[in-house]
Amino acid sequence: QKNMAAVSAVHAAKKVLRKEIKARLAAMSESEKLRQSELITQKLISNPMYQASTKVSLYLSFSNEVSTESILTHIFQNGKRCFIPRYVADKMDMLRLFSPEDYDSLPVTRWNIKQPADDDNTREEAISTGGLDLILMPGLGFTPDGHRLGRGKGYYDNYLRKCAALPSGRPYTIALAFSEQMCNSIPVTENDMTVDEVLFVEK
Repeated sequence: QKNMAAVSAVHAAKKVLRKEIKARLAAMSESEKLRQSELITQKLISNPMYQASTKVSLYLSFSNEVSTESILTHIFQNGKRCFIPRYVADKMDMLRLFSPEDYDSLPVTRWNIKQPADDDNTREEAISTGGLDLILMPGLGFTPDGHRLGRGKGYYDNYLRKCAALPSGRPYTIALAFSEQMCNSIPVTENDMTVDEVLFVEK
């Protein structure tokens, strides 16, 4: 009973924090988002864990997330294998993306995000071929030491648990965040995974 109460208190606190961060993001100008995205892209490109990785999963950004367009280009230019999320109902897979042209031809979901079609079974799925080296994580809020506030569906937490069961183990995780998404603390339960590193621009 006590544990249930603690979990529901965390859920309520997360809800409040999500609202606060969404308001901060809504106040950002497009030029500021672009400025921070470019700086974070440079930080990532010079990050040794990124440089050493060969199988990388990348989220395809929408308007209130750090843009991953330049990162996508860099992944292909450097011969890394790229995987992107496909969300179907309450499940997320990471499917292989082959080229910028492949990206351009992807269908768009009703949330206006590109992803492989639900019935596309031609692509390699990262877990079935041995896992990933690196996951670039989206999220709504982060602390500098890696606590993460997701959007509440648990997609990445569940996916990382599946990866952890593979012989290759859990991949390294790097979150990309606007400084507006950084928090001093985030309420968490034991099911919430932490990320290994958070890249952001200091205010």
